[in-house]
Amino acid sequence: MSTEPRINDRIRVPEVRLVGPSGEQVGIVPLAKALELAQEYDLDLVEVAANARPPVCKLMDYGKFKYESAMKAREARKNQAHTVIKEMKLRPKIDPHDYDTKKGHVVRFLKQGDKVKITIMFRGREQSRPELGYRLLQRLAEDVQDLGFVESNPKQDGRNMIMVLGPHKKKTEAMAEARQAQEARKADAKANPGKSQNAAEAQAAEAPEAAEVQTEAPAEA
Repeated sequence: MSTEPRINDRIRVPEVRLVGPSGEQVGIVPLAKALELAQEYDLDLVEVAANARPPVCKLMDYGKFKYESAMKAREARKNQAHTVIKEMKLRPKIDPHDYDTKKGHVVRFLKQGDKVKITIMFRGREQSRPELGYRLLQRLAEDVQDLGFVESNPKQDGRNMIMVLGPHKKKTEAMAEARQAQEARKADAKANPGKSQNAAEAQAAEAPEAAEVQTEAPAEA
């Protein structure tokens, strides 16, 4: 079923309550008179309240109205925040360097306003030492406590132990800060083109790889 409003000669009622181009109330007029005014203003007669008695119609540029409505809807979708769940996998006997790298990823995810599912993978005899995984998860939670909190306590799941960290910062706040940082970088790049190119090359060379599993859901307000 179409949700498009009826316009011009598709409107089939004897009279309408007419609203002018600037929102002024014209009053109840015969449909023929309303269509005549639409032609006079070079606008469309658009039915905006079909269930009213008589229906309410407005004089407007319908093509422009549809375009502006589509742009607003697109912008709303663009700014819509989603909670994303990232996954980071660790081994119980992880070496210090790998731990620092993995922790760096977790810090980045939490700063972005995303949740992080931490999975400790046990192999062989490691399964008889669940306390190793538990202590590692506790350590990680303490290391990032300024950015996130334990949303789901560590629990054993077969050969794995899982904990979920939630960000202190809301996704919408993180998105706003990211946009501000991006605008600042663009302004700096425009002012210092050589410097920004060198920074981009260095960042690309140092960018670490991370295992990520993303699940999107509407973010909490």
